[in-house]
Amino acid sequence: MLRIAQTLNGQLLAAMERAFPEAAEGARAAGQPLDPQLAPATKPEFGDFQANGALPLAKPLGQPPRTIATAIVAQLAADPAFAELCLEPQIAGPGFINLTLRPERLAAEVQLRLGDGRLGVPSVADDGGAPAPVIVDFSSPNIAKEMHVGHLRSTIIGDSLARVLEFRGHSVLRLNHVGDWGTQFGMLITHLKQVAPEALITADAVDLGDLVAFYRQAKQRFDDDEAFQTTSREEVVKLQGGDPISRRAWGLLCDQSRREFQTIYDRLDIRLSERGESFYNPYLEAVVADLDAAGLLVTDDGARCVFLEGVSGKDGKPLPVIVQKSDGGFNYATTDLAAIRYRFAPAPGGDGARRVIYVTDAGQANHFAGVFQVARRAGWIPPHGSVEHVPFGLVQGEDGKKLKTRAGDTVRLRDLLDEAVERAEADLRRRLAEEERSEDEAFIQHVATTVGLAAVKYADLSQNRTTNYQFSFDRMLALQGNTAPYLLYAVVRIAGIARKGGALAAAAAELHFTEPQEWALVRELLKLDGVIAEVEEELLPNRLCTYLFELSQVFNRFYDQVPVLKAEEPARASRLALCRLTADTLKLGLGLLGIPTLERM
Repeated sequence: MLRIAQTLNGQLLAAMERAFPEAAEGARAAGQPLDPQLAPATKPEFGDFQANGALPLAKPLGQPPRTIATAIVAQLAADPAFAELCLEPQIAGPGFINLTLRPERLAAEVQLRLGDGRLGVPSVADDGGAPAPVIVDFSSPNIAKEMHVGHLRSTIIGDSLARVLEFRGHSVLRLNHVGDWGTQFGMLITHLKQVAPEALITADAVDLGDLVAFYRQAKQRFDDDEAFQTTSREEVVKLQGGDPISRRAWGLLCDQSRREFQTIYDRLDIRLSERGESFYNPYLEAVVADLDAAGLLVTDDGARCVFLEGVSGKDGKPLPVIVQKSDGGFNYATTDLAAIRYRFAPAPGGDGARRVIYVTDAGQANHFAGVFQVARRAGWIPPHGSVEHVPFGLVQGEDGKKLKTRAGDTVRLRDLLDEAVERAEADLRRRLAEEERSEDEAFIQHVATTVGLAAVKYADLSQNRTTNYQFSFDRMLALQGNTAPYLLYAVVRIAGIARKGGALAAAAAELHFTEPQEWALVRELLKLDGVIAEVEEELLPNRLCTYLFELSQVFNRFYDQVPVLKAEEPARASRLALCRLTADTLKLGLGLLGIPTLERM
C-alpha cells in the first residue's frame, strides 16, 4: 500500500493547492507546505485511508473544516487519475475525508505481487536512492567466556535488522565487536601461567567451560591481590607491546572461544564478520591526537577526557568521557571512539559507512550517548551519516527477575537452545501419538529443531526490544497466540492445500473477489511494504512480528469461513492465489526474522 499512499498523498496535495492557491503559496513561503495528513483508516468502515488536512486549515482560512473538506473533494472529483484509484470520497465528522480504494485496483495490486519475488517491497534503488553502506554492530561476546542468555537479544535482533536492511538493498557489514583485548587478558594469562600453563601453548588444552572458571578465579585474584593485579597489568603491557609468548597465548584463547561462538552462530543461522577490540588498538593514539588537535581534550586528575555538553552529574558539573587514563592506558570509550572514526572514514582507510547501528543492552545507553557526542564534536560523523544505539531490555524468568539457573548462574545460551529443541520434540512426539501418525526420526528431528529455535527467536523478536520480557517455554511453544508455531502452522496449512490439489504455483489470469473475508485478506497482504519501511526506519522487529501474526489470523478466518478447493471457478483460482501470496508473505517475513518455515509439522 506504500506506493498507493504516496500517489494518493500527491493527488490530495494537488487538490488542496487548486482549492486554496493563496493558502498554498503562503504556506510555501513560510517553509511549511500544506499537508494532507494522510494515514491508514482506523476502522474498516472508514475505508482504506483518512485525510485530515482540512482541520488545520480552518483557522488560517477562517472557514469550517467541513467546508474546506468539501472544496478539496470537489477538486479530487475533477482528477481522472484519482477516479481510477478511489471510489467517491466521504466526508465524516468535523472534516475528515475517508478514501476507499477501488476493488479492481486492489485486485490488480495482488496480481502484481503474485509475479514479484519481492512481493511489492521496493529496493532502495527502486525508490530512486543509492544503497547506503550500513554497519550493524551486534552480538559482541567476550573471549574466554561462554555465550549466555544475555547475548541472545543482541544476536537475533541485530541479525533481523541486518536481514531487513539487506533485503532493502543496502550494503550491510555485520560486525561482531568481540571483547578480545584489555585487562581481562592480562588477568587470565597471568593466572593460567600458574594453574594451567598448557592452555597457553597448546590449542584446546582445556575446555571452554574450564576457561570460564579460570577467568572467574583470575578476576577474584585481581580484585583481592595487589601483587597479582600489578603482574596482570604488566602482562597487558607485554601483550600490547607484541611480546611473542603473550601474543601466542592470546591467539590460542581467542581461537578456542571463536570456534565455540561459531557453533552457536551456525545453529542460529547468524552471519557475522569478527572485528574485535584488538583491531582498533593501532588507532587509539590517533583518537587522542585528533581530539587534542580539535581542542576537546582536558586533563583532569591526570586523565585526559572530553567533558560532555548538556550532561551533568549529581554535583551539577559536566560529566567526562575519559579517553586516556592517568596511567596512560585506554578504555572502552577510547576503543568505541576509534571504531566510529574508522567506520565513517572513507575507504581504504575506513569503512565509508553512512549509517552505523549498535545493538546492545539498554544499560549502555549513557555510554553510547557520550561517545556519539564526542565523535560528532570531533567531526568524525559526516553530515550525511547517522549513528544509532538500538537498546534492548533484560531477559527475565517467569518470576520477573533476571533469568538464572536454579544454582543462580547465568543461563548458557547453548543450554537454553538445547532445552527449546528438546521441549519442541517432546510436544511433537506427544501430538503424533495423539493423532496416531507415524513419522520417521529424520522428520521429527528436523521439525523439532526448526520449531524449537524459531520459538526462541520469535518470542524475543515479537517483544518491543526496549522493554524487558519474561522467558517462558510454554508460551513460546504454544500452537495458539502470537508464537512461531502458530505462524509456522499457517504456512503448513497452505502447503496442505497444495497437497490436496490446489495449484498454488499457477496464478489466476484474472482475480475475482466477492466475499468480505477475501477483501480483508487482500488488504492485509498489501500492507507488507509499509511494514518493512517502518522496520528499516525505526529498527523495531516486533512491528514485523505483529504484522505476520495479524496476517495469519486474517488468513485463518478466511480459510475457515470461505471454501477454497471446493469453490467454483473463478473464485477457486482467485482464492488459491490469495493462499499462495499469504504463504509467500509469511515465508518472506519469517525469513527476515531469521526463521525458516516447514511444509509439514
